Amino acid sequence: MKQLFVLDPIEQINPKKDSSAALMQAAQRASIEVWVCTPSDLQARGEKAWVVARPVSPEPWINVKEPQSRPLADFTCIWMRKDPPVDEAFLYATHLLEVAERDGVLILNKPASLRAWNEKLGALRFSKLMAPTLVASRVEELSAFAREQGEVVLKPLGGKGGQGVIRVAKAAPGLEALLELVTNQEQLPVMMQQFLPAVSKGDKRILLVNGKPLGAVNRRPKSGDFRSNLALGGEPEATTLSDREYEICNELAPSLKDQGLFFVGIDVIGGMLSEINVTSPTGIREVERLMAIPLADQVITCLIDEFG
Repeated sequence: MKQLFVLDPIEQINPKKDSSAALMQAAQRASIEVWVCTPSDLQARGEKAWVVARPVSPEPWINVKEPQSRPLADFTCIWMRKDPPVDEAFLYATHLLEVAERDGVLILNKPASLRAWNEKLGALRFSKLMAPTLVASRVEELSAFAREQGEVVLKPLGGKGGQGVIRVAKAAPGLEALLELVTNQEQLPVMMQQFLPAVSKGDKRILLVNGKPLGAVNRRPKSGDFRSNLALGGEPEATTLSDREYEICNELAPSLKDQGLFFVGIDVIGGMLSEINVTSPTGIREVERLMAIPLADQVITCLIDEFG
């Protein structure tokens, strides 16, 4: 069995923290041949998709061999694990991967769903599980929603890792000017959500594999910030799932499985769904370290059991 990981340049990956590194090492432990490439290494020759990829031995990190040109149909499974932003290059890569998908190659996560499930907007499919939310471009409507909710959080739809997320009170001076700025003068929609004070106790990242929650980690904001993202200094800690969080996972599971979203990270604050991360969910290393769960190996085992 061969698996290809479509990633950012391998030299940029920190194996002590990176979930893709964890998955590659687990694949090697399962006697799977591991190859890597970047989106720019993908190509199409007529009706067939090809790649210039490198075989690797990821454990110990990392022995990289000479690149080879191979048809994507040579691989049993391809992991699309390129980090956001979901820009033109990312989108074109999903189209090229679909060429291989038509030839029977398993792509994780499914390319069409990577395009369709914006990590902020995708959660709106389950809006009843979320805090009150408005997505809009018009300053008047956004400011009215802020006044209604009292305190809100602004999220750029293309953001990642908590970047650009702003907490603002309805009485904040210059609210309209701020909204003009984040919407690019009402040209871009932004997500506005009711602020959840429970975030001070943490934002829980739950990792779902084929619809089942296999691991979770709580992320507490650093002092002086409300954002709990690990990339911004949030502190991970061991956790368990509440009944409410299991309910959220069970509500999401059928849609995730139906849409080919095999490996997903959802964020939950105070029992409210916040985001559904589908591009390159993180958290495996933290779950393994804090919860003593061999999560990456469980993911690969689940993949083999489900798809062979």
